[in-house]
Amino acid sequence: MVSLEEELRGNAYPGRGIVLGKSPDGKKAVAAYFIMGRSANSRNRIFVEDGNGIRTQAFDESRMEDPSLIIYAPVRVLGNKTIVTNGDQTDTIYEGMDRQMTFEQSLRSREFEPDAPNYTPRISGIMHIEKGYNYALSILKSDGGCPDSCSRFTFAYENPAAGKGHFIHTYMQDGNPLPSFEGEPKTVKIEGDIDTFTDRVWNSLNEENKVSLFVRFIDIEDGSWETRIVNKNR
Repeated sequence: MVSLEEELRGNAYPGRGIVLGKSPDGKKAVAAYFIMGRSANSRNRIFVEDGNGIRTQAFDESRMEDPSLIIYAPVRVLGNKTIVTNGDQTDTIYEGMDRQMTFEQSLRSREFEPDAPNYTPRISGIMHIEKGYNYALSILKSDGGCPDSCSRFTFAYENPAAGKGHFIHTYMQDGNPLPSFEGEPKTVKIEGDIDTFTDRVWNSLNEENKVSLFVRFIDIEDGSWETRIVNKNR
C-alpha cells in the first residue's frame, strides 16, 4: 500500500479521481471523488447534494461556457449500490443495473470522452453492500490516443481489508495532451475517520487545480451514511 496523500501531493494534475475502500475499523465502506480543472470553465464548478447523491453545478452561471462533459451527476444510489463516476455514465450504469444488467454490461454502450486530443478516460466505481461489502472500478480509455479504439478494464475487489482502498484517476500527470491513466488502480491506505480522511485528501490536492471533493462513509451493518462535500468556490 502507498500513501494516498503522497500520491496526490506528487501529482499536480491527476484530473478526476475515485477512491473506494474500507475504513480502518472495518465498519465503513469508503468512497471519495474529486475533480480538478485547468480552464476557467472547469474551475467554475461546485458539488451540490442531489437526493441520495450529488451533481456538479456552475458556481457562477454567467461564466459557464460549455456544460458538456463538466455538468453531470457523479454519485447516484440504486438500492444497496452506490455509483461513482467522472461523467454522465453514472446515469448509464444506474439505468442499466436497474434493468438487471451488470456493471460491465451497462458500460458497453460508452467509451472515453470525445475531447480530442486528450480523449479523457471514463472512470467509474460501484459499491455493493449486502451481507458484506465489495466494489469494482472501471476505466474506458483510448488505445494509445487512437480515437477509433477503446480499451476496457474492470477491477473487482471482494471483502476488502480494513484500512485499504484503491485509487484510479484520469491522467498520469499534467501535459499536452494529457496522458491517460495506466495500469491497475493504486492500492492506498485509508486513514482516520470521515473528517480526518476528507481533510487529508483535500489538503493533498494541488492548490491551484483542485475544485471539489466528495467523501462518503457507509455503515456496512445498517447501510446508513455520512457525507462531506468540500468546494474551493464558496
